Amino acid sequence: MTSTTSTPRLEEITPANFEAATGIRVRPEQEFAVSPVMQSLAEAYVHPAGVAWPRLIVDGDRPVGFLMAFLDIDWRADGTLFRSGLWRLNIAAEEQGRGYGRFAVESVAAEIRRRGGKQLYVTWHPGPNGPEGFYLGLGFRPDGETSEGETVGVLELEGLEGS
Repeated sequence: MTSTTSTPRLEEITPANFEAATGIRVRPEQEFAVSPVMQSLAEAYVHPAGVAWPRLIVDGDRPVGFLMAFLDIDWRADGTLFRSGLWRLNIAAEEQGRGYGRFAVESVAAEIRRRGGKQLYVTWHPGPNGPEGFYLGLGFRPDGETSEGETVGVLELEGLEGS
């Protein structure tokens, strides 16, 4: 794995970086596994304020990825179970393998911990070219659920660095 060239950071999506954010493209063989950034931003807009947390991942002056977290979303739609986690992760095709995905997950974990959360959820498409190996390598474990055909994984945040 090649490391990042500087310290990556997250930026809120603004008119100034909107085109950079929507220009992020994953590898063609990964497109089945994650929605385009434009769809994510549209979904962020239609959810109640504060539920979606979209961010551009920038290294130096280069946009290298996009993430969107969900924060205290009503998981069952009946008010009985609220969860937080990583909703979308799009690392630009030419920037993969440099640690930006790990940075994104660590950044979402830090935000969830800051808000008092103890678990980080994610879903992934199983199978070849999907992100399962990436998430399992970061310590996520399948929790036995599926959501819209995707595996639901959870990362316990207590006891991890920064908790």
